[in-house]
Amino acid sequence: MKMKAWILILPFLAGTAVAQGQSEALMKLQVDVVYLASDLLQGRETGKKGERQAADYIAYRFEELGLSPKGYAGEWFQDFEVQYKAHPHAKETEERTARNVIGYLDNGAEHTVVIGAHYDHLGHGIMGSRHTGSPAIHNGADDNASGVAGILRLAELLVEGAAPQNNYLFIAFSGEEMGLFGSKYYVQNPTINLAEVNYMLNLDMVGRLNEEKVLSVNGVGTSPAWKTALDRLSIGGISAVQSESGIGPSDHTSFYLEDIPVLHFFTGQHEDYHKPEDDSELVNYRGLLLTTDYILALIKSLDGQGRLVFAKTQDEQESRRPAAYKVTLGVMPDYVYQGTGMRIDGVMQGRTADKAGLEKGDIILKIGDMDVKDIYGYMEGLSSFSAGDKAIVLIKRGEKTLEKEVTF
Repeated sequence: MKMKAWILILPFLAGTAVAQGQSEALMKLQVDVVYLASDLLQGRETGKKGERQAADYIAYRFEELGLSPKGYAGEWFQDFEVQYKAHPHAKETEERTARNVIGYLDNGAEHTVVIGAHYDHLGHGIMGSRHTGSPAIHNGADDNASGVAGILRLAELLVEGAAPQNNYLFIAFSGEEMGLFGSKYYVQNPTINLAEVNYMLNLDMVGRLNEEKVLSVNGVGTSPAWKTALDRLSIGGISAVQSESGIGPSDHTSFYLEDIPVLHFFTGQHEDYHKPEDDSELVNYRGLLLTTDYILALIKSLDGQGRLVFAKTQDEQESRRPAAYKVTLGVMPDYVYQGTGMRIDGVMQGRTADKAGLEKGDIILKIGDMDVKDIYGYMEGLSSFSAGDKAIVLIKRGEKTLEKEVTF
């Protein structure tokens, strides 16, 4: 592949975005995220010009790292058609061509590990955005330029021989934001034999590791090997919050449904999710580096152990379905919080919690008479209220315990 003219901006990005003295690994992560989350790509909307530019960049990086193309006809790309609706109730549909980007590391092994991340995002936020203003570019730095940068770093280390007893297939999926279209298409039209796949790792939103270094790892129940391997890891103080279900709103689900063990890595929701504010300067690059160190350590710990056994899981969304509720507080839960209660990761301006004086970082311990042990208890507490009701919300703020009256 010839290097596109726009690739020449990379030295400029590296010079401006990366502070002097940072390691080479940090610099590469930052350059990848800064480019993929730049306004130049117009939010990487599925089937649009910015998506193609991002795909070209990822293919260039795959080639630079020493991978081989594993798309269609010996190319890097796997194109597929999607039907786009501006909103779920729209009558007219638009057919678009999207593309997965696929690179392969052939170690001559019996089994292949799939490592994936979606690279598409919301464009100008016409569909799927939480932004309430006029259309604006949604750069998706955490969602999911961070995941793409992560798989590029893993590719570099695995090409160098970090874990040579598996082959590795790296896939940057498109169409995830529209409904996992890229990963669904791939498992229905694989470019390698899926029977040879050992397991699949999915990096989706890994750019906001918090100060407590809590990493959410989903899909642990899809193989008995996962929990043992994860419990043995000790990397940089990372604490893994594990959940078992192989079903979730990201691309690992498509592989789980093909009876392949999966894990999804996620550093948590935040108030910039699906908003124009999800920009590259807010990514925790040292946290992203640490997260890829953690994933590489997991891969190395499993290297040489042969093929992982697959296990079906109970869908936690079904087994722990929250009660129906008619009101909300207008807060963003902290999904990686491990303590008692439900910690607030963001407060929506002008909504119930904001009016009552709740703040980011507050931990909700009780709503009315309902004790809140976790996010499910929080939802259960909301289910007993209707619009216009008032309730006392017990919160912990730092070392203080406070009561706030809310009106739903």
